[in-house]
Amino acid sequence: MLTRRHFLQTSGALFSTPIAGPLLAATRPIKEEKAAWDAQVTPPAFDPTTSNPWGLHPRFLPQRVVAKDGLVPGDVHVDAVARYIYHIEEGGTAMRYGVAIARGNLYEPGTYTIQRKVEWPNWTPTQNMIARDPELYGPVADGVDPGPENPLGSRALYLFEGNRDTYLRIHGTPEPRSIGGRASSGCVRMVMAHINHLYPNVKTGSTAFLYSAEESVTPRT
Repeated sequence: MLTRRHFLQTSGALFSTPIAGPLLAATRPIKEEKAAWDAQVTPPAFDPTTSNPWGLHPRFLPQRVVAKDGLVPGDVHVDAVARYIYHIEEGGTAMRYGVAIARGNLYEPGTYTIQRKVEWPNWTPTQNMIARDPELYGPVADGVDPGPENPLGSRALYLFEGNRDTYLRIHGTPEPRSIGGRASSGCVRMVMAHINHLYPNVKTGSTAFLYSAEESVTPRT
């Protein structure tokens, strides 16, 4: 199991302070529908680093930060303690965004491959989710169509182990106020405008590292 100890240097964080299972539906939304939904979930005059109609703590707004030497550009790292996701860039920097992670013991640390990306995905609860909470998930057992109220939101990155779909996703959420907390049934949640900003920069085949929320090292800030 990966722990945050793998993610953080003994003397400090990998990153310094900021610098100045789903089923496919028969039909997919058309380009015009996706554009209209994107406009609906994006604040006017959107600036990723300052726009905050969701009332997030400012530290969860996107920021470019310095990355530890040796990290692979294109990879994604999720710090489950601080509730951050980092996308490693060329030149020693990373884009950092706030996230929410799974509640209780549903969070699954590990190393995954992003094998699929979808704009405005469909969503279907897994059989485990239905068994665990039939009153909540039973009524939507056949799935939810794409749109701003879909639990996967505007974008989804699909996490695999080898060729096996883990049913874990990094995705947008219609509940942005959950960012910074433990709220999901296993996935990593982002504000929809934020994952829209991240999405075009993540390539399929990239590695996603999800670090443990249970073992932590206090980073030096």
